[in-house]
Amino acid sequence: MNDKVKIYLGVVVALIIFVLWNAVYIVNQTEQAIVLQFGEPVRLVKEPGLKFKTPFIQNVTYYDNRLLNLDPPAQEVVLNDKKRLDVDSFTRYRIIDPLKFYQTVRNEYNARERLAAIVNSSVRKILGQITLTELLSQQRNQIMKQISEAVKADAEQIGVSVADVRIRRADLPIDVLQAINARMKTERERDAKEFRAQGQQEAQQIRSQADKETAIIVAEADKAAQIIRGEGDEQAILIWNNAANQDPEFYAFYRSLEAYRKALANGETSLVIAPDGEFFDFFSQSKAPRR
Repeated sequence: MNDKVKIYLGVVVALIIFVLWNAVYIVNQTEQAIVLQFGEPVRLVKEPGLKFKTPFIQNVTYYDNRLLNLDPPAQEVVLNDKKRLDVDSFTRYRIIDPLKFYQTVRNEYNARERLAAIVNSSVRKILGQITLTELLSQQRNQIMKQISEAVKADAEQIGVSVADVRIRRADLPIDVLQAINARMKTERERDAKEFRAQGQQEAQQIRSQADKETAIIVAEADKAAQIIRGEGDEQAILIWNNAANQDPEFYAFYRSLEAYRKALANGETSLVIAPDGEFFDFFSQSKAPRR
């Protein structure tokens, strides 16, 4: 076999492999496929495995058959009571009709955009009919059920089955939160001032009552001390009187000695007294002993 024949055989084998390669496609377990011929769907394939198609004329578009997640950006919703909320929702869906899906949205990117619009529209429509109190009450589950049913009905038009729609978060807008926080701060400061004023008033009352009770106790103690002191003085006087009555001359002598001590104890004091005065009676009456 000459070289030209080998080349021809190689080209033929390559062409056969190329044709077979374009005639065979594989559908995985997690996929479903649509066979297109000149852009028009001719066959729907949901069973996994090795499949065949007309080479160069037909091509295959694959779609995921698993449960998919949709997490659109948060949107602002006005409730029935004119309250504004930033609502963040998420959706779980599955492509159940690839043919309708291809005819309406073509690919998953367009499907996400379409489904996000459906979810946002349903959320605004349902939440626009309720109040914030109802949303925060036991009716929340019923409201979520209504949103899911509305989304499911619209999603079926693009070949999608919605498993669930949930509101992950519903918060007040930032400016409203700031205003609420400022108002709450003002209210707390006012309450703190009121509590502080009440505390000071009660402290003043307690302090006044304590001062009053202290004054009463001190006055009663002074009164008792004066009474005890008077009784003591009375007893002392009685004792002195009894002692003086027993020996009046000695008592007079003792009192004179006390007078001398008090008068003469201070060396700076000068007295001008007549020698024969009553002050020196005991000096004049006393005689020095003789040996």
